[in-house]
Amino acid sequence: VVSTQSTGESTFIMAEWSGDRVRQTFVDFFVKKAHEHVPSSSVVPLSDPTLLFANSGMTQFKSIFLGSVDPKSDLGKLKRACNSQKCIRAGGKHNDLDDVGKDTYHHTFFEMLGNWSFGDYFKAEAIDWAWELLTEVYKLDKSRLYVTYFRGDDKLKLPADLEAKELWKKHLPEERILPFDMKANFWEMGDVGPCGPCSEIHFDRIGGRDAADLVNMDDPDVIEIWNLVFMQFNRETDGSLTTLPKKHIDTGMGLERVASILQNVRSNYDTDFFTPLFKAIQAATNPAHPYTGKLGNEDIGHVDTAYRVVADHLRTLCHAIADGAEPGSFGRNYVLRRIVRRALRYGTEKLGASDRFFHELVDVLVEQRGHAFPELKQHQERIKQLLKKEEDLWTDTYSKGKGKLKQFIDSNKGAPVSADQIFRLKTTYGFPVDLVLRILEEDYKVIVTKEVQKDVDVLIEKFKEESGVQAEAKTDLKLNVHSIDELKRKNVPLTVDVFKYQPEIDIEASILAVWDGKNLKETGKEGKFALVLDKTNFYAQQGGQIYDTGYLTVVGSEVSFYIDEVYVCGGYIVHVGVATGEISVGNQVKLTVNIERRRPIMNNHTATHMLNFALRGVIGETNQKGSDVLPDRFRFDFSHSSSLEADQLEKVEKTVSDIIVANYPVYAAEAPLSDARKINSLRQIPGEEYPNPVRIVSIGVPVEQLLAQPDNSEWMKYSVEFCGGSHIKASGEIESFTIIAEEPLSSGVRRIVAFTGQQARDAKETAKGLHDKVTGLFNLSSQQKATEVPKIISDLEKAVIPAVQKIALWNSIQKLQDQLKEAGKSAKADQAEKANNFAKEAVASLTKEPKKVFVGTLEVGSNNVALTEAAKQIQQGAAETAVLLISPDASKDTITLVSKVPASAVQKGLKANEWVQHAASKCGGKGGGKPDTAQGSGKGVGNVKAASDAASEFASSKLGL
Repeated sequence: VVSTQSTGESTFIMAEWSGDRVRQTFVDFFVKKAHEHVPSSSVVPLSDPTLLFANSGMTQFKSIFLGSVDPKSDLGKLKRACNSQKCIRAGGKHNDLDDVGKDTYHHTFFEMLGNWSFGDYFKAEAIDWAWELLTEVYKLDKSRLYVTYFRGDDKLKLPADLEAKELWKKHLPEERILPFDMKANFWEMGDVGPCGPCSEIHFDRIGGRDAADLVNMDDPDVIEIWNLVFMQFNRETDGSLTTLPKKHIDTGMGLERVASILQNVRSNYDTDFFTPLFKAIQAATNPAHPYTGKLGNEDIGHVDTAYRVVADHLRTLCHAIADGAEPGSFGRNYVLRRIVRRALRYGTEKLGASDRFFHELVDVLVEQRGHAFPELKQHQERIKQLLKKEEDLWTDTYSKGKGKLKQFIDSNKGAPVSADQIFRLKTTYGFPVDLVLRILEEDYKVIVTKEVQKDVDVLIEKFKEESGVQAEAKTDLKLNVHSIDELKRKNVPLTVDVFKYQPEIDIEASILAVWDGKNLKETGKEGKFALVLDKTNFYAQQGGQIYDTGYLTVVGSEVSFYIDEVYVCGGYIVHVGVATGEISVGNQVKLTVNIERRRPIMNNHTATHMLNFALRGVIGETNQKGSDVLPDRFRFDFSHSSSLEADQLEKVEKTVSDIIVANYPVYAAEAPLSDARKINSLRQIPGEEYPNPVRIVSIGVPVEQLLAQPDNSEWMKYSVEFCGGSHIKASGEIESFTIIAEEPLSSGVRRIVAFTGQQARDAKETAKGLHDKVTGLFNLSSQQKATEVPKIISDLEKAVIPAVQKIALWNSIQKLQDQLKEAGKSAKADQAEKANNFAKEAVASLTKEPKKVFVGTLEVGSNNVALTEAAKQIQQGAAETAVLLISPDASKDTITLVSKVPASAVQKGLKANEWVQHAASKCGGKGGGKPDTAQGSGKGVGNVKAASDAASEFASSKLGL
């Protein structure tokens, strides 16, 4: 199949391009240009605290641009690379969440095709190859292409990128080479980090015209498709720009956008990346029509907007969860929860879906994309389970939050919704601020001012401070490539840190440098700054272990420096903190480590070794993939293809606990790397670069014995690892151990979170209390269970308890829910019989004494089916009678309404939908339907009489009775 596009200048033929073919063609093109294909990194950058999500193709190459990459690593050897990177832009500097659905080209998830040069080629090759791929391989019409370049910035003293302009003249006339400002043509990944001028390539979907004035004007038919970034600066924490040691190329082309052009469709959402999802969404919901691609006022009821939102958010959530994130309360997890809830709102309100439709769409997406991203298949069930859990949480939150918002609007009597009211919706009812703003805009045509939004932000930050919820700490006082280079030029020796293994012993050291984040100085006094010493007993953050805290004092004075962060930067140990007075280079200081904080860290680090050993015994050979050792917990990442069953977790815990009880001595010693690697029980991280000599940590056997008999099979009974971290003296110091969570991190990688010491004991005690509560529920009546089970589920979701006990408790709760389900079936049967009898009696009464209106109360709980069937039977028996039935549900404190109105009554003005709406409004509810049949709901069983009286009066007034 081919499609032909014609312009006034030329005609070109485009073969049918699937999205998969577009992606593969890009990669193949650059592989032929000597680029290495580096697969997409995780969309969840767990190792980069500056990012919520990978938001561009260059994320995984950031250390290369900064010059901090290990030159011996595979990444450090790269000169050219290409790939299609999974990206999410839904938080931080690059955030497209609010734009998704409104137009045809914004996404929160997309793929970024990219090619990179790391100190190899630069602008000329990047521009020529981009032109070659677009016009000779993809066969795009040259007359429809426009490019932009950076016009310079006088304030920042940045000149225009005339070099790029001249290079483009080889391919395009000057009138289609357009200058733009910093916002459009200077690319930055975040508030800090690599950046540089860029050159964008734009495509005119229409053709046959001069579209230069439409470039960068948000015209849906003149769109940017490729951005060539000439990476040559680094944005520092103070906002200044410094030149990178080497110049790089970083390009990014949106896969969905270029696919829309090659598939000859007007929108990204009309490509084969989305059309299968739209069909699945239509089948899973109850929309007014199939997807038609309408926008703005033409999109009646925001139906097409909802299609776009649901499809986009499904892609985002599936990839994020598959890569190790999950909806939650803070950070990137909270962003995902907002995305889930946005999708659910659009699905239920605009597409007529049930409250729990969203997770059912996962299978279609995995079938569509699983071949390109196998991690989707691997984590398919987990994705569905997490989304279903979010649906359950949202159902109650949304109804309460929206009801409360309406109360605020009604009580304000025309006055705008206040910052305090929006704040209360978020903190009390869990209603996201952005969702409040969207509902106000779409449902009430109210735009909240920026001033009110700022007031809301202030209230939220104050709430976080008062409740102890703080943002993740970030330091801007690590030495950068420039300061490290300056220290080396000044022959400042690297810090000696062998004393970190004896933190309980204070040592004296000399100040070699003072660093304020911008300059190396002779003195420091005010604010936060950093010190470089000739030696230290503080542990700098590395190898997965968190840094030490403590203080130092200037010998012979009362000046102190309180240390709250410690980092290793190019061999220098950087102590970050605040001083009580002036500290200068050359001062002699005494260093004191916070040993009370260090002890649990050492417990947890030794426990990671014991856990690693235990895992090998339970699941076989596995490799460590990472760790994070903190004072109150630790995480351990390892290679494994599937989740650990409860019995496996139990065996792992027992193995670790047995080592604790055995109270083995913990030995550590250095040895030549070649000799150390001969030890048959040795555990090491594949691909890790180890020093020579290397430090060996052994639990139970002296290192000297291991080296003397490296082939001894007995050593397989003991934990032996390469490690530069700090450890306890004997395994019994840990006292207690438990696994809190075991979960997927990425494809083929699992994560365990565990507690030791007092934290472990507390978690076990909490589990015992929950176990006693759950056990007691089995002795309650069905009605009591229905009330108590949701409470215990809420408690269990929030509980931090051992994973094994949590699994057992969920199994018990499932049995309780099964019992309730069976009881519910019996109750529905009773309610159906009750409704049938009620209808018969009503028909008999109406036959004997005919009436135009029948309003009755039938107590069948929230059984809408039984209530509807009763109304139907009554009208069949009394054809000219308008029927409205009300059923209170005491267990939920709600009211259900159903009405049936004959044609004769409709003609006189009594419409079922208006009738139900009027009655439901008397109990804070709503209704809807058709003129002849409708249903509604409300709150408060005490409002039954008010609703009944209102229904009778409304019908009488309409029928003139």
